[in-house]
Amino acid sequence: MGLIARALEEVGIATVSLTSAWTITASANPPRAAFTDFPLGHTAGPPHEPASQQEIVRKALGLVESVSNPGTIVPVGDGWSSEWKAEARELRDHRTVREPTPQYEREHDREVAIANHGETAACGIC
Repeated sequence: MGLIARALEEVGIATVSLTSAWTITASANPPRAAFTDFPLGHTAGPPHEPASQQEIVRKALGLVESVSNPGTIVPVGDGWSSEWKAEARELRDHRTVREPTPQYEREHDREVAIANHGETAACGIC
């Protein structure tokens, strides 16, 4: 993204990158970046906290006016709480249980699958 940001800046479009990976961002050397100490995938803040996320985005966008030295990275978030950090680091599988046989929303869908692909389409390996 740093390369894209620099290209946009060259044609007069101001940019700001939002990052949770300080060293990676520093190596990409974007024109300006806002850093949050949140896990990757949650760069704008904790889930289900829109007010906190909006505040981080506001602070990040403010860097367009306040930062003129290329490559500047500014911390803009408080970071994740110890409780959330511990929970995020637990090795748990949060995915839905996988059924051993195909699942259909409607019986008609099952019938169409059988008509097109045979009985194994409705029972898996059988």
